[in-house]
Amino acid sequence: MTGTGGELGARAARSRALAVLRVRSRALAVALLPAAAEVILLTGAATGQFTGQGWDTARWVVGVLAVLVLLAAAGIALVVARARPAASPTVPVSERSAPDLYRMVRELADRLDVPAPSAIALTPDCDSWLEDRTHPAHAPPVTRVHDEPVVPGARPERRLAVPAPVLVIGSPFLWWMRVAELRAVLAPVVAGTGPSAQPDIAAARRFVRGLDAAVAVADAPGRGPLTRGVYAALGRVARLLLRGCREHAALMERGVATAAAERAHAVDYGPRIAAQEQVGLAYAGWDRLLTKVALPAWRMGRWPSRLDVGVAAALTELSRRDRLADGFAARLGERPACDLLEEPGAVDEAVSLLTARLFHGGPAESGPSWAPVDWQAYPEEVVDRTWRAEAARLHRVLDSLGVSPSLDPAAPDPGGPTLARVLDHLTEPAADTAPTVPAPTAPLDNEDGEENEGHACTPGGADADPDPATERSALLAAGLSAALAREEREESAVPRGVRAQGPDSALWEDGDLPLFPLQPPRTGRELLAAHITAMICCAAVDTAGAAPGLDWLDGPTLLLDGERAADLTPKVLSLIEEGDPVPLRAWLAESGIRPEKPVRLV
Repeated sequence: MTGTGGELGARAARSRALAVLRVRSRALAVALLPAAAEVILLTGAATGQFTGQGWDTARWVVGVLAVLVLLAAAGIALVVARARPAASPTVPVSERSAPDLYRMVRELADRLDVPAPSAIALTPDCDSWLEDRTHPAHAPPVTRVHDEPVVPGARPERRLAVPAPVLVIGSPFLWWMRVAELRAVLAPVVAGTGPSAQPDIAAARRFVRGLDAAVAVADAPGRGPLTRGVYAALGRVARLLLRGCREHAALMERGVATAAAERAHAVDYGPRIAAQEQVGLAYAGWDRLLTKVALPAWRMGRWPSRLDVGVAAALTELSRRDRLADGFAARLGERPACDLLEEPGAVDEAVSLLTARLFHGGPAESGPSWAPVDWQAYPEEVVDRTWRAEAARLHRVLDSLGVSPSLDPAAPDPGGPTLARVLDHLTEPAADTAPTVPAPTAPLDNEDGEENEGHACTPGGADADPDPATERSALLAAGLSAALAREEREESAVPRGVRAQGPDSALWEDGDLPLFPLQPPRTGRELLAAHITAMICCAAVDTAGAAPGLDWLDGPTLLLDGERAADLTPKVLSLIEEGDPVPLRAWLAESGIRPEKPVRLV
């Protein structure tokens, strides 16, 4: 180990690993204690020391207890050893598909004088780490037996080498970072394979992972009363052992990280400081791309098949707009890290599908209602379809509320879906007495997720939206929320596709998807604002020659004469909260949008 800090970290990690193993040894000693007492009692009886009826009864009681404890300990040990530890959802990258990437990682491991990772995988996250997948449930462990002489001249001792962990790399790094930046960022991570090869640390990690997996097995639902009681006892024992070694395990990992960082200190230390800036930038761009661009597509049953290309485009656009990022644009002429892959497009597509599964819960395979979309087709396939679907939902709710259409004899389709209908309805003053419009017929969801059937959600009542809104806006927002909730329930009742059959799929698909939902449910006012904006955009496309567009940083956008439309949010909120259509009507007139003309809906 190079450096005093690295040596201290390695020694501290091994010391804490031994402390974790002592917890395991104490648990084994407790399990063997009744058996040891029975051995003493039997020895005393054989030597004539412990004779009499009382000693015979004690031998029977202790013997039965010893058998029960040993059986329970054997069962717990079997579950801990065989339970499948959690593994991160990743896309495996074979050496054949990325020989240059494997070569770079091996050269980095040689410079650090540590074992090279056994494999490489990509994850849809802006992070990188080492992951042990030597458990038989993950993949057959690759072990190497070698001979090492313990004492010079003595017979060599056969020892089993600890398999190296898998290197997991955040996929946005490959498309945004340059090769030198990626190597600098991966240096401290790859250096962690050195401590991972230490037998005591590897054994301690296996023990902790086994306990964690045993707790998950004990908490699994769908068991009978008797079996549930047995697994509840197993879970209590596993949690007790985890509490006993939690602090030691945390300090062990801290020591491992210290040792790895110190070992990698002399390798690409200067570029690593600059590369860390790119890590933060990539994280910000990735988060914005998912929430602003990918999420609308997922909601429409489309999944962008080039998310990593998209994050590179988004960050390039950010570099162009932000004067503070001017220095980042100069690095774009260097070789990108994705060139280390033989087929970056295929890898990007696999990562994009996995991202949709994790953050939205989409099916594992493409289908008629879950199709890939490229960035060129995104405005038509996603933006325009989203606007028209939301506009259609808005008019269906207006129909259910009994709102009459806005008739214009000059229109080619009098009584059709128009923007004027929405504006007139939200502008009309509400009645002084109870609302005359009927309440939404669809069941509404309360805060506890239960359905409120048989009563209306009236403005100002217990279920009213706390956001400021007029009476008609609140009622329309409630109807939209109910309609959207009903559509989501109908969609969730349909099977979402066949599960993936990749090597990592069985490790995480037993739980509910999505594992990491991007956004909480939208409020009624947010839904109403989005639907009104969609109706405005449809009217702009159909009556003013506008076009749907995609902004890498802000998502779907409306293009008027090739330029992004001005921000509509304040004008729409003025209509919703105050019933004032003047700012919005003035903008419509200025843009040449005809609210009285019917629009095309999906």
